[in-house]
Amino acid sequence: IFTSETFKKGWFEVQDEGSQMVALLADAQPGMRVIDFCAGAGGKTLAMAATMKNKGRILAFDTSEKRLSQIAPRIRRAGVDNVQTHVITSESDAFIKRHKQTADRVLEDAPCSGSGTWRRNPDLKWRFTQKDLDEVVALQQSILQSAMRLVKPGGRLVYATCSVLKEENEMQVEQALKNVNNFKVVCAEKIWDKNAINDEGGNVSYLSLTPHEDGVDGFFAAVLKREQ
Repeated sequence: IFTSETFKKGWFEVQDEGSQMVALLADAQPGMRVIDFCAGAGGKTLAMAATMKNKGRILAFDTSEKRLSQIAPRIRRAGVDNVQTHVITSESDAFIKRHKQTADRVLEDAPCSGSGTWRRNPDLKWRFTQKDLDEVVALQQSILQSAMRLVKPGGRLVYATCSVLKEENEMQVEQALKNVNNFKVVCAEKIWDKNAINDEGGNVSYLSLTPHEDGVDGFFAAVLKREQ
């Protein structure tokens, strides 16, 4: 696939369906200012650039220069010119403070256990300990607190993991909402399907994907809106 002429011309990218759904849930529109907080190699950055029709601006942050450097050839191949990358030292980097409350959309694909990928990497579950989980949960909460500062009033943050563990998903969102009182959960189903029943007064709706039910990697995503 990667040696085909159509791939070299930038006609498509290869990505798990779950990752694509998370990117679509960000609902990034043309002209918006978007921050991909844990951009990695830029798969979701590219997906959002497509929904934005290459209009607006995407800032792609990551602590790994090696991972982030993979974005440049991908955006050239895709003909994308609205992406700017920046390597940060941590989730509390001074560069982040310069963009406080400026983003219409923030996507945080948080570092996680990767338990959603254990169907194709089953050995990983034997190498992931309770200590590892405790450490990653603490890091996720710190990153989430920082990412929430970037969202402008009326804007949204999508918190996502490729995990099926509640400690990394629902429990993280619940804790974040306790720490920051001007955010609320937006019904993920309503964003995905404009005809879905409104969530006013209803149950909290997250995106939750599992390999055995959906045939994709395990993914979780919550949409949080800054009210003021």
